[in-house]
Amino acid sequence: MSPSTPSAVVTGASTGIGHACTTLLAEKGWHVFAGVRKDADGERLSAELGDSVTPVLIDVTKPETVESAAKQVREALAGHTLRGLVNNAGVAVAGPMLNIPIEEFEYQMNVNVTGVVRVTQAFGPLLGSDEDLAGEPGRIVMMSSVAGEMGAPFLGPYAASKHAVEGLSKSLRRELMVFGIDVIVLGPGAIATPIWEKAEDIDPEPYKTTAFYDGLLRIRDYMTKTGPEGFPPSKVADRVFRALSDTNPRFRYAIVPQRLMNWSLPRILPEKMVNNIMAKRLGLLRR
Repeated sequence: MSPSTPSAVVTGASTGIGHACTTLLAEKGWHVFAGVRKDADGERLSAELGDSVTPVLIDVTKPETVESAAKQVREALAGHTLRGLVNNAGVAVAGPMLNIPIEEFEYQMNVNVTGVVRVTQAFGPLLGSDEDLAGEPGRIVMMSSVAGEMGAPFLGPYAASKHAVEGLSKSLRRELMVFGIDVIVLGPGAIATPIWEKAEDIDPEPYKTTAFYDGLLRIRDYMTKTGPEGFPPSKVADRVFRALSDTNPRFRYAIVPQRLMNWSLPRILPEKMVNNIMAKRLGLLRR
């Protein structure tokens, strides 16, 4: 890999948005260190994209894999900075907040929040906090969600994790100014990726005796329908590329299908009205 070739680490690169980001960056002349959890996924990416991709084993919940990947990338860069880190790996846990098993909530936060911190700390030196490296400071792209700004019934764990990403990104951005490292947040709405294809696997049965059962059935049906109808992952990948390459990227990009109804109006209307609309759709208004 030539020192003049820009390079990026993308976590969760095997499918969905991560795969689309890896593909687009490779097409644009970047070298991508593609974070995957399985050797087979890395072999598939290498066969698909060739020498533009180096698979690295990263499970964001396992510090030893993150540290090993950072060491591998440092050796490959041979004294030069990493130009981009795309914190994309994530999961979505569903359930009513009053009843969801706490271990499921903890798993959600471990992947989507603590995992992001693990990866950022491991690769931060390569992005430029290690000032002995040659090259320009890099940028960090944080994958948030529209839920991180607006919340969503029965997606409380996921919304909490993405709201945390929003907050830590703002803090991190201000801290890393001392090194010239920028932090950009992407907030997608419905994107046609496997994370939402799993919506039909949401099991409402443990909550059958609660007041939330009918609402869970409705939101499962809604997610199963709207997920595949969302933007293609390539739409997000395009914004990731812009965030990494534009001279003056925005602090945050909202990538939301049917933007007026799903983003603009809910942010303008009184929150009480938005709450009532959502509750009525899900059968959650008090009788």
